[in-house]
Amino acid sequence: MPNKTNKFAYFGSDSFSIIVLEELLKEGFRPAIIVTTPPAPRGRGLVISPSPVKEWAIANGVPCMEPEKFDDEVKDRLRAEKFDMFIVASYGKILPGSVLYIPTHETLNVHPSLLPKYRGPSPIQSQILADEKEPGVSIMLLDEQMDHGRIISSEKIEIKDWPVKSSVLKNELASRGGKLLAKIMMPWMNGNIVASPQDHEQATFTRKLSKDDGLVSLSDDGYKNYLKFCAYEDSIGVYFFAERGGKKIRVKILDVSYENGAFAPLNVVPEGGKQMNYQDFLRGSR
Repeated sequence: MPNKTNKFAYFGSDSFSIIVLEELLKEGFRPAIIVTTPPAPRGRGLVISPSPVKEWAIANGVPCMEPEKFDDEVKDRLRAEKFDMFIVASYGKILPGSVLYIPTHETLNVHPSLLPKYRGPSPIQSQILADEKEPGVSIMLLDEQMDHGRIISSEKIEIKDWPVKSSVLKNELASRGGKLLAKIMMPWMNGNIVASPQDHEQATFTRKLSKDDGLVSLSDDGYKNYLKFCAYEDSIGVYFFAERGGKKIRVKILDVSYENGAFAPLNVVPEGGKQMNYQDFLRGSR
């Protein structure tokens, strides 16, 4: 398929960003340049590595920038390209106003919720925790406030077999968001879409997750625990505390079963131990 435009810069960093990129590429939209975060410690070994989007850029022959900050040199380079628009999808940094308004048609963002609900850094996990059975995705214009800009388009998504793990929901929202973005890009640049202000009185907010958020009590409601497990399975994970040898230890839950309202760990990793079957852990093995 021919390239429809070569005048947008794409800001992204993780697997969500890559899925959106792939959907754009399917429809003939190829970024002129990718802007991503600098190399950082990644994986279990915390090895300094480029972002997944940098690796995608290399594999697809797209020029890439990894600015530590948006200083005058970086902004001058972006201005010189005379972009039609910027696209942001899970970039991981807040763009200053001096960057947002550089392109002719401003900066579009793929946000994985139906704004104004679930603004902030953890919309996917928060929708699962809230048992939001009809999640969605929004395309908005970024402004200088968090997830505050005008909405260009949004779409509610039906998820079968709810609840699903956050990795599954993330992939679905990224794919649908990429498709929706590809659908509206040309109409937006041609002036055929009018962006609508959000109803800010209806806004809800999410927050950055911490490891403490993953604590569960096995005596709590099973469905509540299962929602938490699904929400955090590909980020902070979930855990409980148990007594061993007169000492309270943290036990990470790797896999669970959930049937008829009953939540039960299947595989766990006790603090200072190795992965094991939960029944073996109950028998006192470590």
